[in-house]
Amino acid sequence: MYIHPRHQEIVETARLVGRVGVDELAARFDVTPQTIRKDLNELCRARILSRVHGGAMFPSGTENLEYEQRRLISETEKQAIGRAAAEIIPDNASLFINIGTTTEAVSHALLKRDGLLVITNNINVANRMRVYKQFEIIITGGVVRASDGGIVGEAAVDFIRQFSVDYAIIGVSAIDQSGALFDYDFREVKVAQAIIENARHVILVADSTKTERTAPVRIGHLSQVDSFVTDVCKSEKIRSICAKNNVELVQASQ
Repeated sequence: MYIHPRHQEIVETARLVGRVGVDELAARFDVTPQTIRKDLNELCRARILSRVHGGAMFPSGTENLEYEQRRLISETEKQAIGRAAAEIIPDNASLFINIGTTTEAVSHALLKRDGLLVITNNINVANRMRVYKQFEIIITGGVVRASDGGIVGEAAVDFIRQFSVDYAIIGVSAIDQSGALFDYDFREVKVAQAIIENARHVILVADSTKTERTAPVRIGHLSQVDSFVTDVCKSEKIRSICAKNNVELVQASQ
């Protein structure tokens, strides 16, 4: 679907307040209620929002949104995170990149680097980077998820354990206030854990919405990473965890 700039603002507003109304949005954007109803219907057909009487709601925090829809959430913030994370990685480094829309933003920013060896279980990352001759791209074996092109399963875990790399770029679906990191798919979590175990410097990339969501499967803890790159960290508890465990906190929006 075509995403009008107004759609992005509507989604961000719904994310922040939970629910948006037709009349208030019409007044905010100085358009007719019919225009807003059309916007909401398009966003709900794409399952980015859920339609309710008089407006729409942001989906439950326990719902894992479809991959293409997730690209639209905090898109500008993810691009900033991608650029900030890429600044940490020097030329001629080896690295893992796992599944996620934010890790893909990092891979896009890394196109300015030279001499990278990239091992990934993300088909989208491999496709983007493989056409650049300055990179060597290695893709894991395993089960390919139709929903997002992620490669998961024991074969992917065993493949990753063959390597020891300089950096790992990992994404998560949720971060709770204790610093625990979570995702939805147990198979994906096993791959992420193997990546963390086999990298000398782990970079967690996650926008601030991840502290407002929940997911069922625990990956690990914030103390296991070396750098946490986000758009902005509003949580004093998470900032404290980073400080106590010598985790570099990078706030890309600042």
